[in-house]
Amino acid sequence: MRRSAEPASPARSSSPAGSRSSPFRDAYDPRVDPEAIAERVWPGRRVTLEPLGGGITNRNFKVDLDGETLVLRIGGKDTELLGIDRSVEHGASLAAAAAGIGPEVVGFVEPEGYLVTRYIEGRPVPPEEMRSPARIRQVAGTLRRFHDGPGVPGRFDSFRIVEAYCVTARAHGVRIPDAYEPAKETAAAIERARGAEGGRTRPCHNDLLNANFIDDGELRIVDWEYAGMGDRFFDLANFSVNHELGENENHGLVAAYFRESRAADLDALVLMRFMSDFREAMWGDVQQGISELDFDFVAYADNHFARLDRTAFDDGFRAALERSEAPA
Repeated sequence: MRRSAEPASPARSSSPAGSRSSPFRDAYDPRVDPEAIAERVWPGRRVTLEPLGGGITNRNFKVDLDGETLVLRIGGKDTELLGIDRSVEHGASLAAAAAGIGPEVVGFVEPEGYLVTRYIEGRPVPPEEMRSPARIRQVAGTLRRFHDGPGVPGRFDSFRIVEAYCVTARAHGVRIPDAYEPAKETAAAIERARGAEGGRTRPCHNDLLNANFIDDGELRIVDWEYAGMGDRFFDLANFSVNHELGENENHGLVAAYFRESRAADLDALVLMRFMSDFREAMWGDVQQGISELDFDFVAYADNHFARLDRTAFDDGFRAALERSEAPA
């Protein structure tokens, strides 16, 4: 679930697929009726739909189908403006399932890109638990398994994404904060520092929010809509910043991932934490112009820009940037 806008609804609907009295039409796109989609996917069968939560860029329904439990995932309105390509999500989801990391993919409805996966019977993992040494080692191993796997469709380049988000936000009448330009300068310095290593792409998730982890005895990762070939340090940094890892936890993450502790790897993680926040800030700016949901995207973006500013003047960050920019 991406940045939940509201708590899960208790609403349920149990009817033959195709019923026109759907309780599920809402602000995402009133033209999209989950029960009509269920009719297309499972014609003539009795389907029970239950909302799983209030995602911002997608809606997810638990599907009870003759004792089989699935998830129907419906993309939100205008999410292509956020760089989301549902065919890429489908390909990445297949790769994650093949690696034993994500749920099994049961179906994909084209051209709209509705995704059907196996429901995972598991529990969420609280952020404080994710910060434990054992969980950090587990996350490192899980990510490495995906990063070392076959390529996936799509490209995720955080440096180009923040630029594209700026163009999109402005085109939709959003005033870009003054903090954007200095953040862009810092991002350019990070990109130079990452050099050839930053250009070596691997399959990445790129949205490692706490809500996207489920424990069913193994650690599973869901919600692959921002996946693509990218810098693995963005994934590591995205997990780190979203779970508020401290210096010791970051050391543990890097050491577990690379099976050794190297100062250059820790510096790369520190730098890409900045890019994770920059992406989030600009994501919030785009949403101000395109979303119809009752969510304070201005505050969301402002909070991330404020953290960017603090990071840019942090002694540890400046030292990591200087070391990374220095000639080898």
